[in-house]
Amino acid sequence: MALAGRKVAVIGAGVGGLAAATAMAERDAEVEVFEQAPFLSEVGAGVQVGPNGVAVLEALGMRDDAEHLATIPEDIVLRDWRSDRIVARIGLGDACIKRYGRPYWQFHRADLLSALMAGASEVGVHLRLDHRVDAVTPRDDGVTLQFANGAEHIADLVVAADGVRSSVRAAHFASEPARFTGHVAWRGLIDAARAPASVISQGASVTMGPGRHIVIYPLRDGHLINFVAVEERPDWTIDGWTEPDDPENLRRAFAGWEGAAADLLATVEETFLWGLFDHPPLETWSKGRIGLLGDACHPMLPFLAQGATMALEDAWVLAAELDVAEDVEQGWLAYEARRRPRATRVQHAAARNGRLYHLGPR
Repeated sequence: MALAGRKVAVIGAGVGGLAAATAMAERDAEVEVFEQAPFLSEVGAGVQVGPNGVAVLEALGMRDDAEHLATIPEDIVLRDWRSDRIVARIGLGDACIKRYGRPYWQFHRADLLSALMAGASEVGVHLRLDHRVDAVTPRDDGVTLQFANGAEHIADLVVAADGVRSSVRAAHFASEPARFTGHVAWRGLIDAARAPASVISQGASVTMGPGRHIVIYPLRDGHLINFVAVEERPDWTIDGWTEPDDPENLRRAFAGWEGAAADLLATVEETFLWGLFDHPPLETWSKGRIGLLGDACHPMLPFLAQGATMALEDAWVLAAELDVAEDVEQGWLAYEARRRPRATRVQHAAARNGRLYHLGPR
């Protein structure tokens, strides 16, 4: 089919959407990315990219730009919630390079998106902010996108990288609504200048306890400390996707914890609360010229730190398969055939990690 000259519309300017746009534009497709937000920002969130994701950034020509924005942890330690005792240590820095040939990177999500946007722009991708898609309608010779602002756009194919609550998936794939997984996550950033010494000295860590865990790691050359605190709970009643929350609620949820994790929580002044959602497996990831990528088709719980990396892998494989397929439909099917088994294994591994972190059955 060759992507050269094809008009591609990507919905969603996240990690997967921008990477897919770049990979297709590098194959001479005419790519436009449509993002509903009026500007791109990320509140208090770190993101981890393993060596498999670094390989994609390298293939996209973004390694040098991304590398100076990344923090490289030497290792990550797993700790007990009561004693703060180290129960396991996983080598990351030199160990990752020795084993996989590439490093393990941690980013402020805004920094990673900045590198991806710069790379996409360099190869001619056009980013359209404040473009909420109201409808995606197949036609004989392509797909029509209709936007809330009244505009329309016609493309040869559409890549929906619009997340676990994908409107494209809901409209075209007979999918059930996103469902609450029984986990919530508080997230936030702390200036390292006021972080406890115990937190600074321990580097990256996961503190594990019954029904909950806390992940801590430094960002931006150690100037910021990122935390994610996950708790099991039976329901999610807040309407919003992410909400500001009182830090006292976070501290109450982890009352009785000891060590660096508790020291850090005592300093939190601002935090945001996420409900973690997924959706049942889909029968197919594509229909005609419309297909799904990343969390839109295989949502990942964050317990293996592979969500962004799976989206990067999706992006590279999708562009490669579309570029050699006989037609768009065959390209989508080849992409799914390659990606579904791997994404499913990673989904299961992430869920298993969640049980281990919460001291539950394997």
